[in-house]
Amino acid sequence: MSEMDKTYLCIDLKSFFASVEAVDRGLNPFKANLVVADPSRGRGAICLAITPAMKKLGIKNRCRIFEIPKNVEFITALPRMKLYMQKSAQIYEIYLRYVSAADIHVYSIDECFIDATTYLKAYNKTPKEFASMLMDAVMKETKICATAGIGTNLFLAKIALDITAKHSPDNIGYLDEEIFKKTLWHHRPITDFWNVGKGIAKRLEIYGVYDMYGVAHINEKTLYSEFGVNAEFLIDHSKGIEPCTISDIHNYKSKSNSISNSQILFEDYKYNEAMLVLKEMVDILVLELIEKHMKTNSISLYIGYSKNTHSSTGGAKKLTAYTNSYKKIVKEFENLFLEKTDKNYLIRRIGISLNNIKDEDMIGVQLDIFSNTEDTQKEYKVQKAVISIKNKFGKNAILRGMSLEEKATARTRNKLVGGHNGE
Repeated sequence: MSEMDKTYLCIDLKSFFASVEAVDRGLNPFKANLVVADPSRGRGAICLAITPAMKKLGIKNRCRIFEIPKNVEFITALPRMKLYMQKSAQIYEIYLRYVSAADIHVYSIDECFIDATTYLKAYNKTPKEFASMLMDAVMKETKICATAGIGTNLFLAKIALDITAKHSPDNIGYLDEEIFKKTLWHHRPITDFWNVGKGIAKRLEIYGVYDMYGVAHINEKTLYSEFGVNAEFLIDHSKGIEPCTISDIHNYKSKSNSISNSQILFEDYKYNEAMLVLKEMVDILVLELIEKHMKTNSISLYIGYSKNTHSSTGGAKKLTAYTNSYKKIVKEFENLFLEKTDKNYLIRRIGISLNNIKDEDMIGVQLDIFSNTEDTQKEYKVQKAVISIKNKFGKNAILRGMSLEEKATARTRNKLVGGHNGE
């Protein structure tokens, strides 16, 4: 079977968070004005989602509360991430009644790809009929509207969803390579296309390229010079080509492993206050490292400052040996923080990462003249006990003393899911 004979779906749940909240209140998302946001974060809080009814009024989905016109009345729903995850799992189970898990790739909480190729004949349906069957099943059981893109590869299915489906009365778009070139080659802005951000768009503008037609016809050497190996993706996509399959995605294994933790602080933090939060974040990552029986020999740090005051800073550091000791890792982060952070500016974002992590059994015991093996083993046992308590009684069942300080964030964030209210 050639790639042109393949049929992929990309299904999105329309205004998912807002639709779930509306339905939970017995409201029609296409008629009721509702936003999902946390007003306690101020009028500058971002609306995580708004109902289709509000989108019809010209209000943007990821707007801030103060950007909503004063004459528009609306209901505010606090984010309930656990509820959205449960609803997403319910919808995934609906898909599994029709399609094998091997043919589904969950792209996000409200979006997935499905390889429908072998199912069309089995259900005796056209691609649109098959998509409608899944969308109708979701609507019947959850009252949530879905939209779908259909394509001969994953890229075209995604673009059919993002650009074409919204203009279709049945909420379904279809693209193959020929239709893509006829209808979307000159589509602007180019940022509407999957994986083309504002940064890439600006770099293309330097060469007078503003759409996919321009990408397809510019000298490929120019693109490779500007984007390196990533130019290959741009070149393929400009022609409607995408060789990657769902099977490829499922079989992919990353060559390098890392775990990370980042947060946007609730307010601007002073230097010492941010150091406290950094230590809490390291504690969380180290516990995760130990629970996975892993060790790291590389760390990295990102610091973002209060709006329009200072460009971000940060850096990475190679450790002398693999470790999962909190004492050792937090000390390295403290040194990196001292070295890379400007004390004169308020801080709003912190990101940390433990890189090049490997299984403990693959590394074995690594000693250095500065290590006390007995202390390290004692610390490890304590950390294992902490993990056991947290898993049994909750993340806030046991905390380091620093997490009880006024500017600490761990206690609050332990109650969140995805950075938002988890109820």
